[in-house]
Amino acid sequence: MKDYVYPQRFLIAKAFLCTLVFIGTMPLLAELLGRVAQALGKGDVNAIIQIAIFAVIMFVFRGLGQYGQDSMMAQAALNAARDLRVDVYAHLQTLDLDYFAESRTGDLSYRLTEDVDRIGEVISKFFHQFIPSVLQLIFVLAYMIYLNWILTLTTLAVAPLIAILIAWFGDRMLSLSRRSQDQVSNLAALLSEIFSGIRLVRAFATESYEIDRFKQESEQNSRRKYAADRVRAIQYPVVGFLEAAGICFLFLLGGWLISNNWLRPEQFVAFGAGVALLIDPISNTTNSYNEIKQAEASVDRIFEIFKIQPVVTEKPNAIVLPEITGKVEYVQVGFHYQSDRPILTDINLVANQGEAIALVGASGAGKSTMMNLLMRFYDVNSGKILIDGYDLRDIQIRSLRQQLALVPQENILFSGTVASNIAFGQKDYDTQAVENAARIANAHNFIMELPQGYDTWVGERGVNLSGGQRQRISIARAVLHNPKILILDEATSALDAESESLVQEALQRLMQGRTTFIIAHRLATIRNSDRIIVLEQGHIVESGTHDELLQKAGRYAQLHSRQFDTIG
Repeated sequence: MKDYVYPQRFLIAKAFLCTLVFIGTMPLLAELLGRVAQALGKGDVNAIIQIAIFAVIMFVFRGLGQYGQDSMMAQAALNAARDLRVDVYAHLQTLDLDYFAESRTGDLSYRLTEDVDRIGEVISKFFHQFIPSVLQLIFVLAYMIYLNWILTLTTLAVAPLIAILIAWFGDRMLSLSRRSQDQVSNLAALLSEIFSGIRLVRAFATESYEIDRFKQESEQNSRRKYAADRVRAIQYPVVGFLEAAGICFLFLLGGWLISNNWLRPEQFVAFGAGVALLIDPISNTTNSYNEIKQAEASVDRIFEIFKIQPVVTEKPNAIVLPEITGKVEYVQVGFHYQSDRPILTDINLVANQGEAIALVGASGAGKSTMMNLLMRFYDVNSGKILIDGYDLRDIQIRSLRQQLALVPQENILFSGTVASNIAFGQKDYDTQAVENAARIANAHNFIMELPQGYDTWVGERGVNLSGGQRQRISIARAVLHNPKILILDEATSALDAESESLVQEALQRLMQGRTTFIIAHRLATIRNSDRIIVLEQGHIVESGTHDELLQKAGRYAQLHSRQFDTIG
């Protein structure tokens, strides 16, 4: 955490100076009360007026110190939390797709929001409450020793027991907080899962089942939170009892010292005020310590993410890929997710500039994996992939992906306007270029029929648009990106006939002059491809045009016959 607190050191230092001003008034408060008691005993009105004027001046400085402490520490804590959140998010952007496939969206969201917020709150309380409380204890205790060392030592006799109890309760809170936060992340993950699949829930009428699941998770969450709250509830009365018992004993001892003329009454009043001034810092120290222990669980969860490193990384001397023509070569490429289960074996393929290459085969044959390797979501285990003669592993990843575009089967739109979704990733985009891209993608007409045209707000994941409309916006996005290599992953498989016709027309425009890879199960969509590659269990078993493969009467002909016989 020091990497995030250290940049705020100057702000914290200024806040600390304000804290010294604020805390420095504490002994003066006790001294003033003692002097007021003495003045009242003597009936000295002039002394009381002087004390009142001094008190007003002191409270002005005290207020200014408190304001400076509170405002600057809040700013420092928020800055640290912001920097931590941005760094975690940036690190997540570097991780491999496998990490996101295995992680729960709700859990990641909870870590980036609740866990980071809790860390920020604890940073604030550490400097805003814990440190000032410790300083207040030191200042006030020093003043109390000055008044009477016997009473002060008696006060300190209770302190070790209180400290031991606070430490024990803090350890219990840490353990229970870790369990509670894990349960809350489970709850968040369940909510994300249910809401993203709400159509399926409704379609299968499983609302009652999902309510029961949510109820069970909520009950677990409540039980774990209650366990932590119960420990906290026990802590306060136990510590409070010890404080009260100590105060009662001090009154007895103070009375005995006064009766023996070893202590003046006004000194005992000042000492009592000092004891009263110790109660809040002890309570604040207890609370802050508990919250710091609770925040350790959040710190652990956040820094777990930093420990995870991407497998796909750039070489230190990686080069920027210059503008390419679009020639792609797979040279004896082998790949596996698990070492004992090869996905691709000895793949050799050359796609020349402007060619349309279709990849077909059963699910799991390796089609999507070939494209994932081309986009360098993963690295090959053997062989190499070349673009215009450059090995992908020698290229800066960003410069590679800037010259590729993907049109997937399930098109994801983000919250924002239609125009911002087409210009995805561009802060300042040319509205005319966006419109031209939409025209090429057959999207302009339906966009202009929307309430605010290109400025119409798209709902989460594009729920306000039909599948065909989302697909055409995705194509417009690819048009604006102007890639040299285009990847179409089942781009029309989920569309009705009318939408498919519009999308196919848009895709034909998009493919012109670009090297295109088409993943398709519907063979009717790839008849006009320059070449069709048939994959089976990670091997290329056939290659040729649609007519050539049908004449061979091999695997492609079987797939074609099976599909069209089924349709017939």
